[in-house]
Amino acid sequence: MKKTNTKMIVMVGMFAAVLAVLSQISIPMPSGVPVTLQTFAVALTGFVLGWKYGLMATGVYILVGAIGVPVFSGFSGGLGVLVGKTGGFIWGFLFMAGLCGVRYVVKNKVVSMICGMVGLAICHILGILQFQFLAEMGFTEAALLVSVPYLLKDVISVVLAYIAAEILERSFRAANISLYEKRA
Repeated sequence: MKKTNTKMIVMVGMFAAVLAVLSQISIPMPSGVPVTLQTFAVALTGFVLGWKYGLMATGVYILVGAIGVPVFSGFSGGLGVLVGKTGGFIWGFLFMAGLCGVRYVVKNKVVSMICGMVGLAICHILGILQFQFLAEMGFTEAALLVSVPYLLKDVISVVLAYIAAEILERSFRAANISLYEKRA
């Protein structure tokens, strides 16, 4: 098994920090699910780092938040957030980062974008299900409250994250910086 190099450890930490910072840019909503840049940050993390390191960075972000560091939206943290009404979305970030990271495996823009959208869908479904359970309401009612109003913004976020990842990758290549010795 190949050892994780120092560069990737730094990138994992840096993208966990990017997630924490972009989570704080939020607009509170009546549903309790704020509008944030988390979706963009998670997609960018996966698209840039690949599935394995994207999962690691997202996992670090969730773990840091779980132990109480206020990295989740609204400077919140702790296990209560993860088991609260918005926690399903946070758990869904793992799927989203992993599926966006498939970009390094498939090397096809259309398939990569579809995988990112599937990750986004899983994130929304987990968010709806946890919210539905805790708010004691039906799936459709919960979806209309905490998912549907955010879908367009989230789809645009995934697309912009893909474009940003492409630009970052070109910049890394121009600077002779290689994240991966072999793309996979």
